[in-house]
Amino acid sequence: MRSGFHRIGWVLRLGVAGAALAGVGRAQTTLADKPGPVTDPRDNIAIKRLFDSWKAPVPPRHLVANIYYVGAIGISSYLITTPAGHILIDTGFDETVPIIQRGVEQLGFKVSDIKLLLSSHAHVDHVGGHARMQQLTGARIVASAADARVLATGGASDFIQWPRALILYQPVQADRIVADREQVTLGGVTLTANLTPGHTKGATTWTMDVTEAGRVQHVVFFSSASINAGTTLVNNPNYPEIAEDFTATFARLKTLPCDIWFAPHGGQFAMAEKFEKLEQGASPNPLIDPAGWRTMIAAAEKTFLRQLAAEKAAPPGATGYRMSNSTSTGR
Repeated sequence: MRSGFHRIGWVLRLGVAGAALAGVGRAQTTLADKPGPVTDPRDNIAIKRLFDSWKAPVPPRHLVANIYYVGAIGISSYLITTPAGHILIDTGFDETVPIIQRGVEQLGFKVSDIKLLLSSHAHVDHVGGHARMQQLTGARIVASAADARVLATGGASDFIQWPRALILYQPVQADRIVADREQVTLGGVTLTANLTPGHTKGATTWTMDVTEAGRVQHVVFFSSASINAGTTLVNNPNYPEIAEDFTATFARLKTLPCDIWFAPHGGQFAMAEKFEKLEQGASPNPLIDPAGWRTMIAAAEKTFLRQLAAEKAAPPGATGYRMSNSTSTGR
């Protein structure tokens, strides 16, 4: 595993760069041909190029305790193993399900042992593979009520203003609806659903505790809190309460105990850098990053407040606020 990650280190940096948020994750490369941020929600070519840049395979790897990375280069998927079967957070695109499948098997586990499918939020790059993964495993889908409604329409009911042809996926029905602070338990492993809406109406940040080197570590699977290109915060007819939800979400995220944190896109949590340090045997564990968590939340909130102030200051009749930075890549 060590040599595999050493060989693809530069590729990993390229892939996560496309997903990095402004002020959230540092750009991992200076290569000129990496996909740029999506600033126009009507730009099919830019959006497709961004999506495609996230789909390359990378070797799976152990992260901490019973948590493993099994995602693609730019979209994360996390396997949480238990004696009674396994939990998978995010299935990526439909096309990236085989990457997850191979990764699980390479790590010595069985895909058929996946019992629960959880998600960070109901966008195509994180739940587009739910239908196929459920067909492969028979796993039960767990989601918040708001995201379950989007799952049931295959993304058609989402408020995002991106081209329908690029954001739709095979509809699925949630088998279990979770409320805020509700727990999901399998094989002695418990995750807590923290509803953190804004990026989607039902975005969910999952938390759990693990023991690492004899110490309990609080682990956070971040839902995302970026604002996609074309999304307005003031007088949004498709999501009138979006600003209030984002405000509550940032307040909630600041209260979550966090030692180790992961995110839907590698660039959001400096995946390339942290994985490389893991390969080098760095001590303490480079995944332990409470300061990085606080910095990321502060940067995302600053971006939100800046856009909110700009929209409120805009003259009456202005036609929305176009994102001018890479926060729009945080799907």
